[in-house]
Amino acid sequence: MALSFGTTPTASTSLATATTTASGFSFGAPAAAATTSSFTFGAPTTTTASAFSFGTPAATTTSTGSGFKGFGSGTTGFGTNTTTTGSTFGTGTGGFFGSTQQQQQQQQQQAANQLDNLAKAVMMPHLFNDERDTIIAKWNLLQAYWGSGRAYFDSNANGFVDLTSENPLCRFKAIGYSCIPQSKDEDGLIGLVLKKPYADIKTSQKKLTDALHQILGGKQTVSVCVEGIKQWPDNKTELVIYIVERQMNGQVRRYPTSKLAEDLNNVTVKKKMEEDPLYVEYVLSKRSLNTEQMKYYLENPPAGIDPLLWQQAKKDNPDPESFVPIPIVGFKELQQRLKQQDQQTKSHQSRLDLIAQGLNDLQNKQRNTVARVEEAKRKHLKLGHRLLKVIAKQEVYRKLGMAMQDTEEQFRAQLEAVQSELNHPTQFKGRLNELLSQIRMQNHLTSSRADTNYQMEPLMEEEIRELLKQQQTGIHHIIELMKEDSSDLCLIEEGLTDILVSNSR
Repeated sequence: MALSFGTTPTASTSLATATTTASGFSFGAPAAAATTSSFTFGAPTTTTASAFSFGTPAATTTSTGSGFKGFGSGTTGFGTNTTTTGSTFGTGTGGFFGSTQQQQQQQQQQAANQLDNLAKAVMMPHLFNDERDTIIAKWNLLQAYWGSGRAYFDSNANGFVDLTSENPLCRFKAIGYSCIPQSKDEDGLIGLVLKKPYADIKTSQKKLTDALHQILGGKQTVSVCVEGIKQWPDNKTELVIYIVERQMNGQVRRYPTSKLAEDLNNVTVKKKMEEDPLYVEYVLSKRSLNTEQMKYYLENPPAGIDPLLWQQAKKDNPDPESFVPIPIVGFKELQQRLKQQDQQTKSHQSRLDLIAQGLNDLQNKQRNTVARVEEAKRKHLKLGHRLLKVIAKQEVYRKLGMAMQDTEEQFRAQLEAVQSELNHPTQFKGRLNELLSQIRMQNHLTSSRADTNYQMEPLMEEEIRELLKQQQTGIHHIIELMKEDSSDLCLIEEGLTDILVSNSR
């Protein structure tokens, strides 16, 4: 994992008016959808396109773009909008999910107010109306830098803002890299992160799919299919699913990922999924990005990330075709990413172990097959010799009492010539005898000559010593056992003698 920590620019901190027509890059909370006063860095900005969302998932975000999820805590949706187009599975304008327009506007207004309060807390708090407010402002800015605490800006009951690592001023930010999803929108893949162990999901998979089917309306033409199950740290599991619908004409189609993610992130549906037996923590969209979305994401640094740091992260990308830089905000997300990588390493190691076991089994089968082939060859040769003997004897009995033919005379002459050539002293037989005598002499010299250069390895000596020790221990136990058996036999013999003596009397 490549990480590069940077600082948050604070030189030109000001209050500005940000006009957002779609959701910008956010760390969990959705961006404003109307003209609101917000706390920004530098000149006012206008965000007009969708972006990623990393951090805690937005409960009511309606996703229309590709979701991207790295190793950090989960999010949903590449790009969001606030247009409610109705449920995929319901009927009418809102289906059974209902409209989320009003809830989204409320959340966006809260996010804008949160930025305004943060700006007041770090720039112009009004608590004592003297020089102490300057100290409070510096203290609030310091808390915002480390992303923890509570910043007060007014003396009333609600005159504070709770600071987390997701605030724009937090300096504990880094850049990591995650794999770009390869699945398409029409594949309809959605990841559900469940707060259940991997073993429980494997055993209750059918029960979970049935419960999800009921939440989605329970239509007979709609089916919930499981694409895969992936183990996560902290006893969590990712269940990758897709939804198929069987139409009246017999065709089967999948619901697209963007529409399915939008419906599953509905407040009503998500609340049902968070209950028993699913316990869904958040929803992940599993679709890839098109060229325009990726270009926009790379050209626009995320909120609170230094543009220079973002440009350097793009240059340091080890594989731009497969990886994309993502921000890591706070130590919690960094710890979660490390846990994910550790879990992924364990998964890879377990897969390598399975592959090694499979290769070992194949090697054993290959050795057994080679041995069987060699045995078959030996049997074939043996049967060939037996068949040749049978044919020769059959030919002898068939020609018994008949005169030799010309061809047989020719064969006889050829065999006698071969025999005489083999028996010639300077030919093959003589050479074979000479080689045989040399081999016997070489073996005799080798056995009589001591090899002074041979040295046994210490590990081998230790193994031999341990083996001899075990043999000695075994012999000792056998001797003790024989002694015990001998003493038992003596007792038995004495008892039998006493019985015979008593009977004789």
